[in-house]
Amino acid sequence: MANNVFDLAELRKLIDEQAAVPPRPPQEPPAAAEHEALTFPPVQLAPDAELAAIIPRVPLVADAIRLTRWTGERAVTPEGLLPAPEAEAAAAELGVDAARLRLVWIVAVNTGLLQILAGRVSRGPLRLQLTVEATLEFWDGVVMDVLDRADEGLTGSAVVDEHLAEMLATVYSVRSGVAIANLARGILQSHEVACEPGAAEMRRLAASLPAELLDALALLDYCGLVEQTAAGRTALTPLGVWAIRRDLLREGHDAPTTAEVEVYADLSAAELVEALVKGEATQSAVAGWLERRPPARAAHDLIEIAAQGTAGQRGAVGAILEELGPEAEAPVREALALPLMRRYAASWLHIRDLQAPKLSPEDHTWIAVDALAALMHLSKPIAGRLDTPEPGEDLIRLVGDMPAVGHPDTIAVLDMLAGAHDDKVVVKAARKAAMKARSLAHTKLG
Repeated sequence: MANNVFDLAELRKLIDEQAAVPPRPPQEPPAAAEHEALTFPPVQLAPDAELAAIIPRVPLVADAIRLTRWTGERAVTPEGLLPAPEAEAAAAELGVDAARLRLVWIVAVNTGLLQILAGRVSRGPLRLQLTVEATLEFWDGVVMDVLDRADEGLTGSAVVDEHLAEMLATVYSVRSGVAIANLARGILQSHEVACEPGAAEMRRLAASLPAELLDALALLDYCGLVEQTAAGRTALTPLGVWAIRRDLLREGHDAPTTAEVEVYADLSAAELVEALVKGEATQSAVAGWLERRPPARAAHDLIEIAAQGTAGQRGAVGAILEELGPEAEAPVREALALPLMRRYAASWLHIRDLQAPKLSPEDHTWIAVDALAALMHLSKPIAGRLDTPEPGEDLIRLVGDMPAVGHPDTIAVLDMLAGAHDDKVVVKAARKAAMKARSLAHTKLG
């Protein structure tokens, strides 16, 4: 969302709490994950025609239309706003306060309901007798205008504006709605991590935030984005779901519809893995696929593919296996006997506090090579991304260790690092290691 950064650790924690699902394995720290793509639960969108019919009745949109009619043609300030006396008259006519009037004005001008030329405002080119598709595009523009105002004090609460993106993403993730107390707690946790305020500041925020959040939610209700459920929780409206999904997609997140996910639910394990490797399916397809299979059977079929497949297939399989809990232990434990899967199986078992053999430093290096090799097979990184290690001494050491671990893709990975890395020291180390790996390969052949 516009100019906002997701605090992934806190967002995932809050989503898990609200949805009452088992916690995920520990995630990387927020500072390292700022640009990671999130996978959101699939949503059922209302029909386009139904959504388009609602848009003119959204209070913000209705007021923008009324303001357009009231304004007619008149002079504006150098900043492109109504002069103060006329702004007061418009606010009284519309029954809104000055802060909301400014938002209504911005929406009316930016969407083309009004236009400003040579210091005068007049009726703009947009007419609301639009097609369904054009009406939804208009609505998308309205919501973008609203969210863009977070940097300028949209809600009247600096802390809510700062964390508006993650708050709306959280509500999007929990279709049954989120209790206001939990929203407040999530915002406070995110603010503490991102801004590191002192204890006194946190106490002040904890005392003031509930009232500020209520005012903010009232504004978002006015904008047509949120509503209160019968249970008193905050949920997105059907128009809110449509618009926030659009915004999440723009930010590169995986936010599918139910129909998009169901396409993959009945595929075989091999077909799903192929779709993931080719980038035709995203991680969001995995949950629906797993729901239709016993965990042990799903793990068995996936491991069978990975044990004989490419690094890209192992990357895809590994991402799916991470969604399974201890109920898949038996087939994963059997994978300890498979050369290409034993390290992944041991790691999977360790993460879930299940008995497993200890991995050696060489094993960890082999996994690093395999993860980098997967990049050469995948059209899109599984679960958002697969990163190369950070440059520095650790990466130089890792590159130097790669030739000795016997991974079939070692030379290709080293050539990739030598050709694509932007650190000259890493490039030099990768070239040197690639020469060593080729020498070892020739020695074995001889």
